[in-house]
Amino acid sequence: MNVEPAPANTATQALEQARNLLSFARGRSTQARLHVLAILLQAESALSHVDIENLAAQQGIEADRVTLYRALDWLVERGLAHRIAGADRAWRYNAQLGLAQQHAHFYCRACQQVFCLENLQPALLFALPQGYQLEQVELNLQGQCPACQARH
Repeated sequence: MNVEPAPANTATQALEQARNLLSFARGRSTQARLHVLAILLQAESALSHVDIENLAAQQGIEADRVTLYRALDWLVERGLAHRIAGADRAWRYNAQLGLAQQHAHFYCRACQQVFCLENLQPALLFALPQGYQLEQVELNLQGQCPACQARH
């Protein structure tokens, strides 16, 4: 999906944006999918399942863990979100919208947030041996994010 929406600043904007995106996804739009996508759209960094569960509870959204996992899996399958393996081996999720399929992730060791990074310079270039076909690249960087660096 090649949609580049403006960032959702409020919960109302995020819900409206999620509703519009789900209508393009060609599948059943459930309340769990709608609210999980809205949560991801508002997030400044990738969220763990526990983060999403806590935010949903704070917003009065009733959904059990299995429902949330199913909603996240569906969003990933439809290209509306992507799953990131954190350095702590916990999955984190982020809205996929407008991101290049292949991009790097930055794990902040101080605040333990994961950020999607695009357009790294220089771009990663390499040649595979003959007979190999590249399908996916995962580049995970670790260090401190700008906010944590500013605190030190």
